[in-house]
Amino acid sequence: MRPPLLPAEVLARVVRVARFDGLSVLVLAGTFALLKAIDQQAAFAVIGLAAAGAGALELHGVNQLGHADTRGVRWLLASQPILLAAVLAYCALRLKSPDVPPIPEALRSLVAFSAGQLGLSVEAYLRFVQQITISVLAIVSAAVQGGMFLYYWRRRSAIQQ
Repeated sequence: MRPPLLPAEVLARVVRVARFDGLSVLVLAGTFALLKAIDQQAAFAVIGLAAAGAGALELHGVNQLGHADTRGVRWLLASQPILLAAVLAYCALRLKSPDVPPIPEALRSLVAFSAGQLGLSVEAYLRFVQQITISVLAIVSAAVQGGMFLYYWRRRSAIQQ
C-alpha cells in the first residue's frame, strides 16, 4: 500500500481537477447558452447560463484555494448541485417538448427498419430514442456531479491542513 498523499499534493490535485472541470463547464455551457439565445430559445438559454454560472462558481473556488483561502472548497461543493439542477432542468424541458431532428437520407432505411422491429412509427421511434438518451444523460449527470461532490467533500480536511 502507498502512504496517503500529503495535504499539499491533495490541494494541488483538487485545484487541477476543479480548474479543468470549471473551465470546461463554463465554456461548454456558455456556448450552449449563446447558441440557444441566438435561436431564441429563452428557457434553454437560461439553463445554459445557470450551468455556466456553476462553472464560474467552481473557478471562483479554485481562485480562493490558490490564495490559501480554504473557503474555496465551499464554492467547489456548491457548484455541483447547481450544475446538476441545470442539467436536470434541461432534461425535463427536453422531455416535455421533444424536438426530433430530421433524419439523414443515408439513415432513413435503418431507422425505418428499427422502428418496424419495435412496432412503432418512425416519429414514435425517434421520440422513444430521444427519451432514452435524455434519461441516460440525467442518470450519468447525477452520477458525475455526485461523484465530483464526494471528491471535493472527502478532501476538505486535507485542504484545511
